Amino acid sequence: MDAKQLVNAITPEAYERLLYAVETGKWPEGSVLSQQQRDSCMQAVMLYQSKHNEEAQHMTVAKGGEVSFKSKSELKKQFANDQDDILRVNPNQS
Repeated sequence: MDAKQLVNAITPEAYERLLYAVETGKWPEGSVLSQQQRDSCMQAVMLYQSKHNEEAQHMTVAKGGEVSFKSKSELKKQFANDQDDILRVNPNQS
C-alpha cells in the first residue's frame, strides 16, 4: 500500500485513534505501543493531516503537506478569541 492509498483508507475515527496513540504512547484500550508502532502511527497522522487539516494548530502539518508554525503572538490572539470557551476556576474560592 502506498502513502496515497493509506491516507484514503484512514477514516476520521481511525485518525483519532492514531492521534491518541501518538500523543500518549498507548492505544485507547490501554496497551502500550512499541517505538516502531508509534513511529508508524506518527507517519500516518502526518499524512492524514497533510490531506485534511484545514485549520492547522501550532506545529502541525497543514493541508497540502505544509508544516504550520504559529508564533506566540498568533497563539495568544487565537486563544484570546476563544476565552468564552475556557472555564476559569479559583482554587481559593469556597
